[in-house]
Amino acid sequence: MKLHFKVFDIIPARFSVAVMLFFACWINYMMRVNMSVNIIAMVPEDDQSTSVKSECEAIANNDSLLSNVSATVVTKRHLRQPEGVVTFTWTAQQQAYVLSGYFWGYAITCLIGGTAAELWGPRKVVFITMLISAVLTILSPLAARLHYLVLVAARFITGLASGFLFPSLHALVAHWAPPAEKGKFVSALLGGAIGTVVTWSLTGPVIENFGWDYAFYIPGIISLVWCAFWWFIVYDSPVKHPRISDNEKKYILDAIGDKVNQSSKNTKMVPPFKKILTSFPFLAMVVLHYGSNWGFYFVMTAAPKFVSSALGFNLTSTGTLSSLPYLARMLFSLIFGAIGDRIVKQNVVSTTFMRKFFCLFSHVVPGLLLIGLGYTGCNPILSIALITFAMGSNGAATLTNLVNHQDLAPNFAGTLYGIANGIGNTAGFVTPMLTAHFTKNGNGFAEWRPVFITGASLYIASAVYFILFGTGETQSWNYVAPVEEDEQDKRPSGNSTDTTVTIPVKT
Repeated sequence: MKLHFKVFDIIPARFSVAVMLFFACWINYMMRVNMSVNIIAMVPEDDQSTSVKSECEAIANNDSLLSNVSATVVTKRHLRQPEGVVTFTWTAQQQAYVLSGYFWGYAITCLIGGTAAELWGPRKVVFITMLISAVLTILSPLAARLHYLVLVAARFITGLASGFLFPSLHALVAHWAPPAEKGKFVSALLGGAIGTVVTWSLTGPVIENFGWDYAFYIPGIISLVWCAFWWFIVYDSPVKHPRISDNEKKYILDAIGDKVNQSSKNTKMVPPFKKILTSFPFLAMVVLHYGSNWGFYFVMTAAPKFVSSALGFNLTSTGTLSSLPYLARMLFSLIFGAIGDRIVKQNVVSTTFMRKFFCLFSHVVPGLLLIGLGYTGCNPILSIALITFAMGSNGAATLTNLVNHQDLAPNFAGTLYGIANGIGNTAGFVTPMLTAHFTKNGNGFAEWRPVFITGASLYIASAVYFILFGTGETQSWNYVAPVEEDEQDKRPSGNSTDTTVTIPVKT
């Protein structure tokens, strides 16, 4: 038995945890974003539809579509799927319900995910979350055949389960990441971007060779296999890990010190909700976060349809091209993050100035690019480039809405982010419904332009609001009265787990 455990000493336990965090985000996004491409194959286009591509063809033939953009043109695209694959005739509104169902559930539970992880342990919460999502993803083809509302319900429950994931992963990082390695652990949470790129790139070939059913089966089965590895490899803390070496355990606990215990106390305290919800700086952060999420979910839910239906790319190209903005966002976020770190080290400007200045890149520039997207004309490559750079520029959100909650109230950063993210994720179901409303009669210039203008308006307006009312200064309601601190200090003393975590290492 000792020889068996020696194998695991070769690789540090915390490295294994970081790798599993990365793949948790990767696989979660596989099951989250696959519907955006799958639904293109599940619901083929009508024979009679207007698209940007058809308008351009008419223009090339000297037709008068520019003066009558609502004209109907035959643009039937034959999707390459195996014979006998079942397809559906869902309306644009019904498709919007299918696309948005996930985000209805996700917006609800992300508010309480952190608390659940503290009460039950992040290892167990993440396992249950991913297991439920995997089973429902595998059952999605059956649900679609029963009725589109059954599929909506399955996606809704998947969203409910997935809302617990990221708060739980952050709780796990708090127990495992030494301060000197915090950046490495946080970077592991970028696995979602890679998951989106890979999923959208490979979904097209899978559908064209095996049918859309397998675009659900494959990620679901991968998730089930991942769950088995997760339960065997990951534990809530170094103290609970049965195979970690004594040296590594001591290193992690000494490096973290009492920070985790203090964080645990703070998260168990009741936040001053009245002061939070009436704080203009907090509301400004929420507005900024919503504007950013709108652009993020527009690319997630509407971009594949625009690339396929409007620009006329085949399904394989659709997945690949639609994934480029996510890759750009990840790369740009690393660049902006490095710039932000350098500014902080040099201490040349205030935190408030830096947050407001980078709103120009995270919100204003993407908004302007979306406006330009509505006027690209018959140039699909330019359209793809604008979408990609709009999303890439939003990578500066790592210096604005994705970090401002920590400026305002470090003691309640989880609460602030949970509220902002819960509100911001409503964009996940509003965006596809709005897109369906504008494109219900076709996919031409006239139909898509209002979609881009709406997204651009929210981007820019949210930035203006934050510049007026936002701040990077810590708020007075972040601080806890001494009496409340004493009361909180008494509570954990009866917790045997906390005592055993800290005392043996320090004695």
